[in-house]
Amino acid sequence: VRWMMYWIIFALFMATETFTDLLISWFPFYYEVKMAFVIWLLSPYTRGASLLYRRFVHPTLARKEKDIDAFLVQARERSYETVLRFGKRGLNLAATAAVQAATKSQGMLAGRLRSFSMQDLRSLPEQT
Repeated sequence: VRWMMYWIIFALFMATETFTDLLISWFPFYYEVKMAFVIWLLSPYTRGASLLYRRFVHPTLARKEKDIDAFLVQARERSYETVLRFGKRGLNLAATAAVQAATKSQGMLAGRLRSFSMQDLRSLPEQT
């Protein structure tokens, strides 16, 4: 559980740090403060990640639990419909490609068979 709290807080930190890094990286000792913050999050003595998770993240998730569950159900339904739609489209494309390949190969086969007809063989010079 402790590692789960750390990784959730660390992921949120990295997501916000991506944008804030561009704006405040010019402050003196910015990178040192950032490193100290990550060590504070990770340290088993300070339990910074656990503190932040219990104080901020968990109450927010508890308040939004019904919305999150509804979103997950909706995402599951949409993903099933999307898989079916893309599956049907893929099968249609594969069937079309197979029919086109068969049509082209049939035409090539007929052309090759015509080239071996008796008329073509008569036009060849006889060799002894």
